[in-house]
Amino acid sequence: MSFLYLFIYVTQVKLDKALVEDLITSKLRILKQHIDKILARFNESSSKEILEKTRKGIYKKTEDDVVELWQLLLAYTKLQEILNNL
Repeated sequence: MSFLYLFIYVTQVKLDKALVEDLITSKLRILKQHIDKILARFNESSSKEILEKTRKGIYKKTEDDVVELWQLLLAYTKLQEILNNL
């Protein structure tokens, strides 16, 4: 019988709130630029439209773009939540 041990070391670092907000805002801006590039590629203004049209089969062979878009949206949402909870 084998066991997998997971050790997590938590390090606390003090950061200025304004610095953290700036870093998160910068990352959000970069993510938004990537999202906008995908939207422009499909000539769409909404990520929901791309996801829905792909699901319905209107857009064919877009799996890579849709997966990337989905991951970008998840990262954006997570960072937005962190920023809102600071």
